[in-house]
Amino acid sequence: MKFKAAVVTEQGITFAVVPTKSHVLNSQTQRESFRNQMSTVFTGMPIILMSQNTKGTPTYHGRPDIVKFLARIHISRIPWREYTLS
Repeated sequence: MKFKAAVVTEQGITFAVVPTKSHVLNSQTQRESFRNQMSTVFTGMPIILMSQNTKGTPTYHGRPDIVKFLARIHISRIPWREYTLS
C-alpha cells in the first residue's frame, strides 16, 4: 500500500505526520490501530495523525507539543512524500 506522509525534525525531535480520514481520527480504537500499523514504517518516532475538513483545514492528533507546533505552520510547509507499507 502506498501512502503520503512526512517525516519532520524540529527542535531535535523527529516525528511522522500521517494523513487519515476524519472518522479514523475521531475513533480511539481506529486511531490507535492505524497508529500501530504506521509504527511499522515509522519505527521509534512519534506518529501524528492528521485529517482535513472540506475546506482543507487540518486537525492533528498525537503528542500535544508536536500538535501545537503543527497547528502554527501552514500544511504546505510539511515535506510530504510517498511511502510504502508492506
